[in-house]
Amino acid sequence: MPLRVDYDLAGVRLTLADLAQRPPTLWRYREVLPLPVEEAVTLAEGFTPLLEVAPNVWVKDESRNPTGSFKARGMAAAVSMAKRLGARALCAPSAGNAAGALAAYGARAGLPVTVAMPEDTPRSFFEECRLYGATVHAVPGTITDAGRFLREHGPKGAFDVSTLREPYRIEGKKTMGYELVEQMQGEVPDVVLYPTGGGTGLIGMRKAFHEMATLGWIAAGRMPRFVSVQAAGCAPVVRGFTTGAARTEPWVDAETRAYGLRVPAPLGGFLCLRAIRESRGTAIAVAEDAMQRATAELAAMSGIDVCPEGGAAWAALAQLRATGMVRNGERVVVFNTGTGLKYR
Repeated sequence: MPLRVDYDLAGVRLTLADLAQRPPTLWRYREVLPLPVEEAVTLAEGFTPLLEVAPNVWVKDESRNPTGSFKARGMAAAVSMAKRLGARALCAPSAGNAAGALAAYGARAGLPVTVAMPEDTPRSFFEECRLYGATVHAVPGTITDAGRFLREHGPKGAFDVSTLREPYRIEGKKTMGYELVEQMQGEVPDVVLYPTGGGTGLIGMRKAFHEMATLGWIAAGRMPRFVSVQAAGCAPVVRGFTTGAARTEPWVDAETRAYGLRVPAPLGGFLCLRAIRESRGTAIAVAEDAMQRATAELAAMSGIDVCPEGGAAWAALAQLRATGMVRNGERVVVFNTGTGLKYR
C-alpha cells in the first residue's frame, strides 16, 4: 500500500496573496511541502507556463521543467527527502523521463544513481542519464520488467524512488494543482486532461485540491473533472474505469510510442480510479494515429514543444468535445507532460 504525507493544515496560514513575491519554483508552496526550502535539492523546477491556445483552453507546459518534463517535480522532492533521511545511493526503473530527472537530481545531490529502462526507449533518454553520470541498464520488455531487473540485480543499499514506492514524488507532483489555481487567480478549471502512465501526477493533484479546500483557497469539494488519457495500446486505467473495477489489472502486450504511457501495471491504478470517479471525470484511450496527428496539430498551432503524451491529451479533448462530454465554454487544461525533442 502506498504511503502518503499529510500535514497539520489547521496550523498553516497561507493565502494566494502570500505567494506574489516568492521565487517562481514549486518551492513557493513550502508550507505544504515535506522539508524546508533551504534543504531542497533544486534545479528551479515548477511554476511552468499555463498558455491559452484557444478560447477557454490552456496548455500546462511541463516541458519547461529541468530535464524537460514534469518528472523533475517529483524527483526534486523525492531526492531532497532521500538525502535528508540519509540515503547513500538511488535507483528507479523508468519509461524514460523519470530516469533523466533522477539522474540529474542525483547529480545535484551528490548521490550515485542507477536506472533501468526498456531497451526500445529512444536513445536520447539513455544518453541523458549517462550525461549526468548515472549507471544505466537497458532491459527487454516494459517498465515492469525494468523494475523487476533492479530488484533482482540493482545495487545493494540503493534507495528505490520508483513511482509510489516512497511518498515524496507525489508531494512534488501535487504542486501542478496548486499552480493551476494560482495561475487562474483562484479559479478552478472545469476539466483537466492528464496523460496517465504511473498516475502520480493525477493522484498528487487530487491531493492538492483537497489541501487547497482545507486552506480556504477553493470551496470544499471543488475540483476539476479529471480525465485520465492513455494510449489504446496500454490502457489499464481506462479499462478499469469503463468496467467499474476498483483496481486496475495488468495490460498484456503493452505497446505505444508515447513511452510515458507504456505502464502496464501502475501501482497506484486504484488511486487514479478514485480520483477520476470522485471528480466525476472519465478515462479515454487514444489511438496511435490520432495521437500523432494531434501532437503535430497542437505544436503547429501553439509553438509548444509537444510530446506524444501531450498529443494524446489533445486528441482526447477533440474526442470528448465530439461526444459532448466537454462542453463549449468550459475551462479546460491540457497537460503537455514533457518535451517532444527526446522522441525525435
